[in-house]
Amino acid sequence: MPKGERLESRARARALQALYAWDVRGAEGLELVATRVWDDLAVGPEERRLAGFIVREMIQHGEEIDRELGDVTTNWRLERLGAIERTVLRLAAAELRRGETPPKVVIQEAVRLAERYGSEQSARFVNGVVDALARRLGRL
Repeated sequence: MPKGERLESRARARALQALYAWDVRGAEGLELVATRVWDDLAVGPEERRLAGFIVREMIQHGEEIDRELGDVTTNWRLERLGAIERTVLRLAAAELRRGETPPKVVIQEAVRLAERYGSEQSARFVNGVVDALARRLGRL
């Protein structure tokens, strides 16, 4: 993690790491995978708490989140996307659903994560999808 990065941004990156590991491993439960990843990385309690909000939203509403994302990625089936793009989209959708972070911040952070862990092309794609989802959910 970049030094001096805000706690919330670090927590989003931790949630991304957990969601990504869960996505590529497949069979294991998300809560178990998140705990294992965060233990391996010695993630502190405050980062875990904030990242946990996103992870729990995905645990409780994952099917609905994937359905909502599928509705706005009309030309792309979610399972055909790269794991990073799919994971960033799920993270952003979960955070939008919680409704505690301004939608523009959710979009900015999702784009930043897509740039950092994916590519410039990933970032543009994520920007368009998360913006469309926020509008569809009535958040923008």
